[in-house]
Amino acid sequence: MDKPRVLNDAPGPLSPDCDDGLDGENPEMGLEVGSMVEVNDPPLFGVIHWIGQIGGIPELVAGIELDQELTAGTDGSYLGERHFRCPANKGLFVKLRNCRRDSRFPAPEKPVNQVERCNSIAFAEWGSERVEEHTPPLQGEEAKELYRGWKRGIQGHLNSCYLDASLFSLFSCCSSVDWVLLWPCSPSDSPHCDQAQDLLRCEIVNPLRRFGYVCASKTMALRRLLEAESSDAGFTNQEKDPEEFLNKLFQLLRVEPLLKIRSVTQAQQLQECHLYQLFPPSIPLSPSSPAPLSPSLSPDPLSFPAARMRVSSVQTLLETSFHHAGLKFSEAPSCLSLLMPRFGKNFKMFDAILPSLTIDITDLLDDTLRQCSICQTVAEWECLQCYEDLDITPGHLKQYCHTCNTQVHTHRNRHSHSPLKVSVAGGPWTGPLHGTRQRLTLFAVTCIETSHYVSFVKHGPHPDDWLFFDSMADREGGENGFNVPQVRACPEVGRYLSLSEERLGRLDPASLSEPARRLLCDAYMCLYHSPELSLYK
Repeated sequence: MDKPRVLNDAPGPLSPDCDDGLDGENPEMGLEVGSMVEVNDPPLFGVIHWIGQIGGIPELVAGIELDQELTAGTDGSYLGERHFRCPANKGLFVKLRNCRRDSRFPAPEKPVNQVERCNSIAFAEWGSERVEEHTPPLQGEEAKELYRGWKRGIQGHLNSCYLDASLFSLFSCCSSVDWVLLWPCSPSDSPHCDQAQDLLRCEIVNPLRRFGYVCASKTMALRRLLEAESSDAGFTNQEKDPEEFLNKLFQLLRVEPLLKIRSVTQAQQLQECHLYQLFPPSIPLSPSSPAPLSPSLSPDPLSFPAARMRVSSVQTLLETSFHHAGLKFSEAPSCLSLLMPRFGKNFKMFDAILPSLTIDITDLLDDTLRQCSICQTVAEWECLQCYEDLDITPGHLKQYCHTCNTQVHTHRNRHSHSPLKVSVAGGPWTGPLHGTRQRLTLFAVTCIETSHYVSFVKHGPHPDDWLFFDSMADREGGENGFNVPQVRACPEVGRYLSLSEERLGRLDPASLSEPARRLLCDAYMCLYHSPELSLYK
């Protein structure tokens, strides 16, 4: 190795700061601007303030501010050109390869690659097994006993809560989306399609249902595939949202869209999607509160009128969104994922949203028999303008038989309305109307608070059969430690879900328990399904 050669010359006049310095770390030496180094023997100690090229020197040169003055030192100038500033006689220029880290201090630890760490031996004791056999979800007390406790559910790691909460919501206690685990991949599909499906089925869903736990290394493998398949390089380490994740996952698996929707007011092609964003037409104002119920007659703490919450239900939001957009389902979905009306993690259109335990989509279906809103016979007309009519049950979808449609629209206030003909598959219906309604049942709610996603999952038929899941409920160790997931029974939220919008609006927000507050005030996505329709998938 060359003997270290100091490049200093007598200090020259001040000159503008040199702009050819390199701010990045030197790839060979691991030294950068700000590194504490030593040169020569016996050593001189100092801090690198500049790295760059100097005329006549073919190698990188370091400009160092020394701890002590040196007779041949400079003030940060070399041959009259200033490269950095320091006190006189403390500046030294030397070839970068002749610098060594300051031996008086321990070498800094190399930052741990948290993505790679998931596959290291450090995660061995947190591992989970692979399960090849199809494993249906448990229900009721069996499900509660399987999942309840620490180190249960899906382990979180490196901003993965969006994925953990979504997968636990979809698969832990419900099989309505299991068809995506078996959807055939064609030879023309991406090679990642088969890998992702096998990983999701055998490393995540089946083990979760068999043992109640999945480690972070399994979900990290799925995140790697998502990242490799898309142009977004952030799936392995950055915050995402469930909507983006589920869209990318279903695209990777090449499954058919869950929802098929068309416009009844415009001649548009069928729109297909996996999730639907609820969009009310306007931001609600805080309503004037009617006289609150007597506290002695109410099991819940009531609020004063000034504190009344802006409240809506998923049923109302879905009807309102479809009505104002002029949309209909072209077929009843077996699984319906609804995104609540909020923007980011801060702005919410409602103080609380009541996740309706069941939603009736009969009147939102295209080409299906519907009842007249007035006489309950077969509806032949639908009127979008009547939706807000204060004289005819405002806020509800309006459809009429021929007679009622004529009578309703003879009123002078409704002459401008434009009723639409209701289409029925197979033509006009003259037979009896049995009044069968198409309903979907709530099975999970994903919530967000300060960028962290958690899940509430229905695990049985009873009103209080609810589980709460947090993939990062606790942590063992520091920066290089491990998240500890937790699932706990949460029966108390059941009684809030049975409330009406009116009663929920009267509650004092401060009286809500922590789980109820998160469920009602922080809902991000509500998941509904029809077990009967799922059998046809």
